Amino acid sequence: MKALFWAAALFALVMALLPHPPDIPGDPSDKIQHVVAFATLGILGTLAYPRGPVLRLVVGLSLFGAFIEIAQAIPVLHRDSDPLDWVADTLACAMVVIVFRWWRAKSR
Repeated sequence: MKALFWAAALFALVMALLPHPPDIPGDPSDKIQHVVAFATLGILGTLAYPRGPVLRLVVGLSLFGAFIEIAQAIPVLHRDSDPLDWVADTLACAMVVIVFRWWRAKSR
């Protein structure tokens, strides 16, 4: 599961830094793409590191989102950096990690 988490993180990074990423069916908004990506990373991170502290996972994913936004500000990439994307990343991963951990603890 750890390999899947890290592969997904690498995929998210590559897609975020490609100057011209491929079109996604349905043409979802940028914020929707961020929420889906970081919710997925949150679930995969929780499965990959089930005993790891929730705060460490959320902070790590939030910092990853911040890194992406900083990197997107590099002019040669022709991407747009938006602090609200980082907020969407952080909220999505935090909500998913907290709910998923709560659900798993409750079902035991």
